[in-house]
Amino acid sequence: MLATLIPLFDEDMSVRAYSLFTQKKNFLLNPSFQGTGSNDGAAQVTGLEVIETMRLESFPTDKEVFVAVNNISIFSDALERSTLPSGRLTLLTDNSIQPEEIYINRLRSLKERGYRLAVRKLPVQDFERYREILLLMDYVLLDCKKIDVSKARIYFGKAYPEIRLCVVNISSQEMFETLKKESGFALYEGEFYRMPVNRGETQVTPLKVNYIELLNMVNGDDFELTKAADIIGRDTALVISLLRMVNKMAVNSEITSIRHAAAMLGQRELQKWINTAVAGRLYADKPNEITRLSLIRAKFAENLAPAFALGAQSQELFLMGLFSVLDLILEQPMEQALKLVKVSREINEALISRKGAFAPVLEFALSYECADWQEVSRLMILKNIDMDSVYEAYLQTLKWYRSLFSD
Repeated sequence: MLATLIPLFDEDMSVRAYSLFTQKKNFLLNPSFQGTGSNDGAAQVTGLEVIETMRLESFPTDKEVFVAVNNISIFSDALERSTLPSGRLTLLTDNSIQPEEIYINRLRSLKERGYRLAVRKLPVQDFERYREILLLMDYVLLDCKKIDVSKARIYFGKAYPEIRLCVVNISSQEMFETLKKESGFALYEGEFYRMPVNRGETQVTPLKVNYIELLNMVNGDDFELTKAADIIGRDTALVISLLRMVNKMAVNSEITSIRHAAAMLGQRELQKWINTAVAGRLYADKPNEITRLSLIRAKFAENLAPAFALGAQSQELFLMGLFSVLDLILEQPMEQALKLVKVSREINEALISRKGAFAPVLEFALSYECADWQEVSRLMILKNIDMDSVYEAYLQTLKWYRSLFSD
C-alpha cells in the first residue's frame, strides 16, 4: 500500500480538505493497478482502509478527507460498516460511475448516510448526460489543464448553483491568482503552492534572522546550550513551546529558567526540538501547508533513511527535508537561501542540483507527496525498496506530525 495526502486550498490559501490518494500495488510491476484508486483493489475502498488503520484523529483536524471510489468499490460493505464520522468523509467518484439507475440509487443512499459526494474526470460533453448524478454532488473537480474552467464555472453557476467547484492541476501561483479573481470556485489544488522561487535578493526580516541564527548554532559543531537558550529567550512563542516540551518529559520538575529548561533537554534533544519548532516559527507568515510540507518531508526523509542505506545520516536527511522549502520561505532562489544556513555539502547538492547521495531520497519524497506512483514505483524497483516499509514510514510520519500539535 502507498498513500499520501494532497491539500485543497481556499482562496486565502487555507487548507480546507485533503484528497487521500492510494496505490495498492507497485505501479510498474502491476500495470493493471494504475491511477489513484480507480482500478485499485476492485471492491475495496483503500482510502477507508488507510484511515481505519491510522484512525481519523491522526489526520489534520477539522478537514474533510476525499476518498476515491469507483463503479465497483462504491458498493463495498465497508461504506456501511465504517465507524468513521461520515461528515468528514467525501466520496470522490469518477466517470466509471455511469448515470444509470443502479448507481444513482447507490449515491442517493450514501448521501442519506451522511457522506458528501464529489466527482472528477467528467468530460465537458458529458455534463448534461450526468445530470441525475450531478444533482447529488456536493463538489465537482475541474482539471484546468483539460477544460476551460471559466466556461465550466458559468455553466455550473446556472445549472447547478449548489455545487461547490474545485479547480485541480494548478501549476503556478500566477494561474492561482487569475482563478481567484474570477471567483465562483470553492477549492484549489495543484503544485502551485510549492513551486520554487526564482526572485532576486530579498531582505530577510529581523525575526527570521534570529531563527536562522539559532538553526545555524545548533547545527554547528558542539554548540553551547546556554547560548541557544539565550536566543530562544528572545521569542516568547519559542519559550512557551520549550517549556511545554520539557514539562512533558519531566512532569514533577520545577523549571527555574530557560537555560535550566534547555539543560534538562540536553544537547541532542534540544537540537531536534529546535530544528522542528523553529521551522514552524520561521514559516509563520506563509500558508500553514508550507510548514506541514516542510515537516512532513523532513520526517519522511528521516524515516526513509534505512531503506536508502543512509541510516547513519538520518538527521541530515531530516534537515534536508526541513530546508527543501527554504526558497519559498525566504523568497530567494535556493542557492542563495542556503548560504544563510549551515548545512552539509550533501544537503546543498541535493537541494540545489538534485545530485549526490541524498538526492534519491529527496526525489522519492517529492514524487510520493504528489502521488506520482509511476515514479515512486520506478525508484522502489531501482533501489530495491519494499512497499510496506515506505507505507510504514509515511504513516509514522503523519502520526509524528500530529503529535507535534497535540497536548
